[in-house]
Amino acid sequence: MSDYRTEKDSLGEVRVPSHALWGAQTQRALDNFAISGLPPQRDYVWGMIVIKKAAALANMDTGRLDKTIGDAIVAAADEGLSGKLDSHFVIDPWQAGAGTSHNMNVNEVLANRASELLGGERGAARKVNPNDHVNMAQSSNDTNPAAVRLGAQRALPGLIEALQSLSSALDGKARAFDGVVKSSRTHLQDAVPIRLGQEISGWAAAIDRAIERIEAAAESLRELNLGGTAAGTGINAEPAYVDGVIAHLGSITGFDLRRGENFFRLTQSGADMAHVSSAVRNAAIEISRIASDVRLLASGPRTGIGELILPPVQPGSSIMPGKVNPSMAEMMNMVCFQVIGCDEVCSLAAHGGQLDLNVFWPVFGFNLMFAMNLLANGVTAFTERCIAGIEADEERCKELLEQSLMLCTALTDYIGYDKTAALAKQAHAERKTIREVALEHEIMDEEQLDAVLDAAPMTEPGVPGRT
Repeated sequence: MSDYRTEKDSLGEVRVPSHALWGAQTQRALDNFAISGLPPQRDYVWGMIVIKKAAALANMDTGRLDKTIGDAIVAAADEGLSGKLDSHFVIDPWQAGAGTSHNMNVNEVLANRASELLGGERGAARKVNPNDHVNMAQSSNDTNPAAVRLGAQRALPGLIEALQSLSSALDGKARAFDGVVKSSRTHLQDAVPIRLGQEISGWAAAIDRAIERIEAAAESLRELNLGGTAAGTGINAEPAYVDGVIAHLGSITGFDLRRGENFFRLTQSGADMAHVSSAVRNAAIEISRIASDVRLLASGPRTGIGELILPPVQPGSSIMPGKVNPSMAEMMNMVCFQVIGCDEVCSLAAHGGQLDLNVFWPVFGFNLMFAMNLLANGVTAFTERCIAGIEADEERCKELLEQSLMLCTALTDYIGYDKTAALAKQAHAERKTIREVALEHEIMDEEQLDAVLDAAPMTEPGVPGRT
């Protein structure tokens, strides 16, 4: 058997590997776009396959597509959705604009496989045509935007679940450490007392708000321009098909989908994708900040802050024995940096749309879904292998709190800001505690001073030492 077969497209003959379910246009794209070596995002491919299945069903409903051919396309699509055909979806994410190569890759694979299911061959003699049958009533300009929206909706639950688990783990730690009083830090300098639980509760609340932003932005993913075809006008798509394909997609995916209110906006604009990507970026920014705080609070263990104890997950050095690093938090920072970079690509892609079509759907598809899945996986690992095992070093928290000069803030209601500042300056210069210097100056008796400088009440509203 020959290793190649010959196929034709509008430009002429192309040699295609015999084992491949793809055809001439996919092969040209493989030859042209050997850019990254990366496959398309699985959620993006899934989105395109479900569109082809729904389109075949809708076109059979209208009577435009022969039922025998339509059923074969649906069966081939089901194989694709099961993962059986994954090795045949091969277009590099960095490809020609509008995702035409991606669309034709899916068209050709399903056409060849459907032909085989009908007892035919793949290639020139196939019984199912990738353009006339699989792509009926469609254009790359409506299938790709819809596939990105569908793929992002498929990736969304995993991301939300990961973020919710992180929030829950942080909330659990906030409650567990609510009795641990420590020094807060502003400008990276010592500040007034705070409870470790209060500090971590702020992290949990930030994740909750990030989830809200993502879910709100994701509402825009429900609106599809399928039926708008090439420029939003709907040429070659029957009105009954437009409603039918949305209905079938809803049934297949379980998503709450709707026909776009203005196909021209949805074909021209990538702003909805930029909006969703921005919300994912916002979550990454918050998580990276939290991961950095975890690293700072766990720094040491002898010469840093050392208020948190992280679970050891691997040796930290090839040269320094016994060194253990905050590996999971470092990983989390790097994941977040990558997600932020992906959002920058989506922002530029939205900005780059021109006239009646935004051509940059391939990089929307790669960067948005890659970011969502990357962040979900990173957050899950961070939660399970770092946050869940964090412990508080209560003795270290107490030790640093007693040395904090900002306990002096409790004295301002009694002796004023300027005198209190002078006490703090003296205490720092003489390496004494605020309590020691205050007793030297006989500001108040020892019993009252103990009440005023009791750190725990300082973590709640009120004037320290006053009932």
